[in-house]
Amino acid sequence: MSETLHTPDSENAPSPALPRRLMALVYDTFLVLPVIMLAFVLAMGTAALVEGGEPVQPLNPWLAQGLILLCLVGFFSAFWTKSGQTLGMQAWRVKLVALPGKRLTLARCALRCLGALLSAACLGLGYLWCLIDRRGRYWHDYLSGTALVLVPKRKK
Repeated sequence: MSETLHTPDSENAPSPALPRRLMALVYDTFLVLPVIMLAFVLAMGTAALVEGGEPVQPLNPWLAQGLILLCLVGFFSAFWTKSGQTLGMQAWRVKLVALPGKRLTLARCALRCLGALLSAACLGLGYLWCLIDRRGRYWHDYLSGTALVLVPKRKK
């Protein structure tokens, strides 16, 4: 599962444009939201069982935020370590690759997810960085040793 997803030409592969990246993210949002909802249902169901069938109170905010974070990191890291692409990335021909000399491991993917949160927390500057970076990378790409590349169209 921790195979190297770096290809010899990934350093020179074109970087996907921001609209393509955003559309892949929109697709993935529609896929990860049901995962988060299921986690909440399971957490609330477990709480109801522990309480002996009493009406369920809202989840503790820290637990709720932890569940969301766990679902997001788990969703993206699982797809990225398997193939370097989520389903949204496949649809929009975007792929995550490790930089030369690096491996796309679960830890590297989790680091990228956490770095993405930091990029967003800085008023989104970590994401907007790709507009001025000559390689089109985000801050969290530099942090995790990864890059997004555009996958060429398949010949028919």
